[in-house]
Amino acid sequence: MSKITEQVAALAADAVAAQGCELWDVEYVREAGSWYLRLYIDKSEGVDINDCEAISRKVSDLLDEADPIPASYTFEVCSAGIERPLKRPSDFEKFMGADILLKTYSPRGGRKEFPGVLAGYEDGAVTVAIGKETLRFEKQEIALVRLRADF
Repeated sequence: MSKITEQVAALAADAVAAQGCELWDVEYVREAGSWYLRLYIDKSEGVDINDCEAISRKVSDLLDEADPIPASYTFEVCSAGIERPLKRPSDFEKFMGADILLKTYSPRGGRKEFPGVLAGYEDGAVTVAIGKETLRFEKQEIALVRLRADF
């Protein structure tokens, strides 16, 4: 049996594509005692409220019909955001050379946050260029990698 997020991604894929968007991620999490099902979407010219609404209406109907989640939950459709997390190998490939923030579980050199440029990705290991220095982080060290926007 596949995970709820995989089932929802399969249900939502066509509806998201029909709106001209890409399904970035599906999240099913418990927050403050309530369950939330979130679809994160993206498109090259940016996601707007109309995209979220159209996809929400269509996918909500599909979820009601398929009923992959027996419990009560809140359904949300959101933009992946400018500072989105990178999770899949394809995410890292797409944003190679982009500004990122890498967070570690344990301190390295007295710190746990490493802002820099995504310089490499191989089997879960991430290489970050920080100024003239290049650091490699193994998969088990990495708590989070997300895009970083400087305004």
